[in-house]
Amino acid sequence: MRFEVYRDAKGEWRWRLRARNGEVIADSGEGYSRREDCEHGIALVRQSAEARIEDMTTKIA
Repeated sequence: MRFEVYRDAKGEWRWRLRARNGEVIADSGEGYSRREDCEHGIALVRQSAEARIEDMTTKIA
């Protein structure tokens, strides 16, 4: 997998995560005015690999 950093049509920084098959499996969901903030968003996603998985199908809405 790889993270891609790019500028959108508005000139804002964004990231996307591509799987080995080339499919985008996640993206920043928002634009950043500074590249450093965009890269910080990537760092947060990398840290989330340690987050637990919670099965929400067992929760009552």
